[in-house]
Amino acid sequence: MPLIDYSFLNKILPKANIKKSFKKAKSAYLTRVRFATALFFFGMGFCFATWASRIPDLKLSLNLSEADLGTILFALPIGQLIAMPLSGKIVAKYGSRKIAIFGLLSYAFFLTLLGLPTQSWQLGLGLFLFGFFGNFCNIAVNTQGVYTQQLFEKPIMGSFHGSWSLAGFSGALVALILLYFKLNPFQHFVIVFGIIILLIAFNYRYLVETSTNIIEKKEQVSFFKIQDKSLIWLGVISFCCMASEGIMFDWSGVYFKEIVKAPGSLVVLGYTSFMVTMAIGRFLSDILVGKFGPRKVLIVSGFVISIGLYMAVLFPNLIACTLAFMLVGFGVSNVIPIVFNEAGKSKKVSTSIALTTVSSISFIGFLVGPPVIGYIADLTSLKYSFAFIGVFGVFISMLTFKLKLFR
Repeated sequence: MPLIDYSFLNKILPKANIKKSFKKAKSAYLTRVRFATALFFFGMGFCFATWASRIPDLKLSLNLSEADLGTILFALPIGQLIAMPLSGKIVAKYGSRKIAIFGLLSYAFFLTLLGLPTQSWQLGLGLFLFGFFGNFCNIAVNTQGVYTQQLFEKPIMGSFHGSWSLAGFSGALVALILLYFKLNPFQHFVIVFGIIILLIAFNYRYLVETSTNIIEKKEQVSFFKIQDKSLIWLGVISFCCMASEGIMFDWSGVYFKEIVKAPGSLVVLGYTSFMVTMAIGRFLSDILVGKFGPRKVLIVSGFVISIGLYMAVLFPNLIACTLAFMLVGFGVSNVIPIVFNEAGKSKKVSTSIALTTVSSISFIGFLVGPPVIGYIADLTSLKYSFAFIGVFGVFISMLTFKLKLFR
């Protein structure tokens, strides 16, 4: 459970009306804790968006073909996968606060190294380390999000994931500005590293401290021996969501170009509309969960994902597909925040192990989904691929309806 020591407030509050002053100061301090956690989510997303924004430049500087780049990019998820069995245990042992600080700092540091390679194998090694330490950052920061949520009565988890999405836009905007001034990737990455150092320096002291002595006794079994079976089903729900999200990230542009026949720069309209509604949806998620409850929101979100994908299949024109991709973005926006928050409430394993279990299963969907779509598209059509993934939204709704966890 999260531990917050409020005793220091007594020393700085006026003696008159101490109870009222303490309550007000405590509320202000918790708001600052929430803001710090949100900034760590932002920093994590900012690093990833920064790397993604300079992929074309690195491809050009290293003279890589599409096949070469695709092979090298696979080093990042490999690093994440290898880190997964370790990250949950390390976060449980040393505490999410320490690992969140270390993880985000390492994530930003290895980002800078991605601007230095002169050979393809060097970029591959850098991406492996970027993914490896990125997973530690991901588990620790999400654990912080769950603990911070437990300090508040109203839902706030969605706003943390919204901060990650907002960082995607911010990273792309900063990249455009620095490209205007003709800064190379290494210079760009060093500037971002400096921003992350400042973010950590001004916010680390407000991260939630947790007790690890009880957790260490609880986690004496292998990561692969899942003690809480409900985590498997939460992982499957996340898997379906991440597969739907992955097809948007990797195939939305191709769909608009080949199926919708969007002219010129409008091929990015589908991806942009998806990202906008996903970010908005995550900031609205807390309001929706607070009003309707996580079960209803998840059921509706699953159907919205399916409706969006099948709408794109049945009406492959510019306006209809833009609206369809907006629906998919809004649908997937609510799933991960809700599932991660529910997983973090597990009483059988620590929060970090629970999140590692769920994220490991869901990550398989994000990793495997896009290539499977490619194979189906190659055998049939890209429209059939989207129709296949459209079933996953219905699975999300059905599993949520059946699971006792959400009742």
